[in-house]
Amino acid sequence: MSRKLYNRRIVLRLGAATLATLSTAGCLSGETSSTQTVTMPDNHIFEPKTATVESGETVMWTNESNIQHTVTAYEDEVPNEATYFASGGFGSERAARNRISEGLIAPGKYYEHTFNQPGTYRYYCIPHESSGMVGTIQVG
Repeated sequence: MSRKLYNRRIVLRLGAATLATLSTAGCLSGETSSTQTVTMPDNHIFEPKTATVESGETVMWTNESNIQHTVTAYEDEVPNEATYFASGGFGSERAARNRISEGLIAPGKYYEHTFNQPGTYRYYCIPHESSGMVGTIQVG
């Protein structure tokens, strides 16, 4: 085997090993996921009531109860320049309230939203707002 071919194989092996190491570096560094989970248990609450995330992170609301819920932002409590959010993909609080059945999250299902703008976001479950099912997302 020629020395040139032997050196090329070494370079390829080292390159492959380096690539494999770099591709798993994020998995091994102990970094946390960029998703915060908020649960909706059976007692008409969001748990935790206040979640804190960094800008660019995602919140996933999971329905762990046996009834349907919504995640609906109070439109006037979404920071300026921020995207409105509601399960069902509505662009306004009025639309979410008017078409509630399209925004219901069934038991065992979830809704998620990525927060790209710092600030405080307040939200609620339309059918259980009067029962105190409200929450807050703090984005740093």
